Amino acid sequence: MLKYSHVFFIAVLFCLSCGKRQAPKQSTNTNTDVPNDQHTSVLTQHNNNTRAGWNNHETKLSTANVNSQQFGRLFTLTVDDQVYAQPLVAGNITIAGGTHNVAYIATVNNSVYAYDGDSGKLYWQKNFTQQGMRAPKNTDMTGACGGSYQDFSGNIGIVGTPVIDSAAQTIYFVARSTDGAAFVQYLHAVNILTGDEQTGSPVKITATYTGNGDGNVANVLTFDAQRQNQRQALTLLNGVVYVTFSSHCDWGPYHGWILGYNSKTLSRDIVYNDTPNGGDGGIWESGMGMAADDQGNLYAVIGNGTVGEGSNQSALINRGESALKLTPNGSTLKVSSFFTPFNFQTLEDNDLDYGSMGAFLIPGSNFYLTGCKDGNLYLVNKDNMGGFNAASNQVQQTIALNPSANMHCQPAYFKGANGEFAFIWAENDQLRAFPFLRTSNLMDVGKQVTSAVSGPTGQSGAVLSVSSNGSTAGTGILWASYASSGDAEHDVSPGILRAFDASDITKELWSNSQNPGQDYAGNYAKFSSPTIVNGHVYLPTFSNKVVVYGLK
Repeated sequence: MLKYSHVFFIAVLFCLSCGKRQAPKQSTNTNTDVPNDQHTSVLTQHNNNTRAGWNNHETKLSTANVNSQQFGRLFTLTVDDQVYAQPLVAGNITIAGGTHNVAYIATVNNSVYAYDGDSGKLYWQKNFTQQGMRAPKNTDMTGACGGSYQDFSGNIGIVGTPVIDSAAQTIYFVARSTDGAAFVQYLHAVNILTGDEQTGSPVKITATYTGNGDGNVANVLTFDAQRQNQRQALTLLNGVVYVTFSSHCDWGPYHGWILGYNSKTLSRDIVYNDTPNGGDGGIWESGMGMAADDQGNLYAVIGNGTVGEGSNQSALINRGESALKLTPNGSTLKVSSFFTPFNFQTLEDNDLDYGSMGAFLIPGSNFYLTGCKDGNLYLVNKDNMGGFNAASNQVQQTIALNPSANMHCQPAYFKGANGEFAFIWAENDQLRAFPFLRTSNLMDVGKQVTSAVSGPTGQSGAVLSVSSNGSTAGTGILWASYASSGDAEHDVSPGILRAFDASDITKELWSNSQNPGQDYAGNYAKFSSPTIVNGHVYLPTFSNKVVVYGLK
């Protein structure tokens, strides 16, 4: 799996007033209020808990007007560091004496910004590093990648995409801090109008779990705030904020943790560990969040780690290298269904683990699309995933891509007038559109469409999002962000944003390289997909800014 280390935790006194507070900075944008007749919200990573990445309420942008003459950069939202988290937008918010669409941006320096999404006016900005501490850095992960950790290039503060509860007017995120010796992670619940902590916020992230696995002391595993990497987006489901953890470059001992916090009180109500009697099992999915269905089940794909226990490789206790359906069960999560590839040991031995690609639920279906570093896509039935069979994979469908397509990417989905499609653009491969057939519940591999446009190389693929006005013809647009050169796994690389006709990806509509002097954004933000809403495209970067595109 892509290596991200887990964080070693040393106890530090908890203090509600510990977070730093900074006076709001003046935006470089001087725009007055810009009216907008759209007020759609994107409150979680990839639009909703299916993680399909499709905004089907976009009425301004179309295949007819997204071109180099009519579409381009409008303004820039300046921030203090790299943006790993997807920007979120709350529509129709009463703030600063008016009603506005507000964009929320989090940085690896533990800062959060609230900007007017239509004019670029800054409403507030605050830093949430703990008093007397700083954001951890890649160089603090001394055991990761043999002491040469490059998956991050600097600070490692807020990384996982936050989630917003619009009814409670609260944004939730995890900020990390250190003094060079002690490492802490805090879950924050912050008022979206003011940036102030809500009652009970922040809460220090701690947990224990019974198990004899790696790092246990007297059959107890303890959450390690240095080695556990909060990489995946947060999930809000039925009043619980779920936070997941992976590693930094497989620096052990570590485990995959899922912690659930009451969204009102921030009490930690759920603790789950996916390899309690084994090791590893990080959950990261190229930064996408866990998916969830209307019945309250969670879906995740676990990276490399222990499978089963002893000779029973189907035992539910350790489920590395697996897709999981998880159902809340008291103070933990129950594995209701799972799938583990028959060749999991080969995947484990060759760093070809499952769960590198972000996974999503196909809307309105029972199917969950997942991907593995060996270049295989697995379409599984979310209610009967297939378990483990040593002879063959008992899944709905297996699709083999280029073996060099290691699937460090975020796929997306679209249902248009001429059918529905799953889009994948892995590194060292072409952009692909697979038709999904409701009659057979299969991807029509024989009718897949590929783009001739040059794509990402190295070990970091493209992150995709889709916008449309429902299924209206001529409105579906596929947006792709990726490193235009180099290998973004370990390097900060220049980025590119492209737009394609979602009904026919052989037709490229626009890219920010067509007018580089005006539209170029800067360095690619690894695993941070663009947010398309209310006639705008919010493109995060590693150049300390989010660039906003729209109709000129």
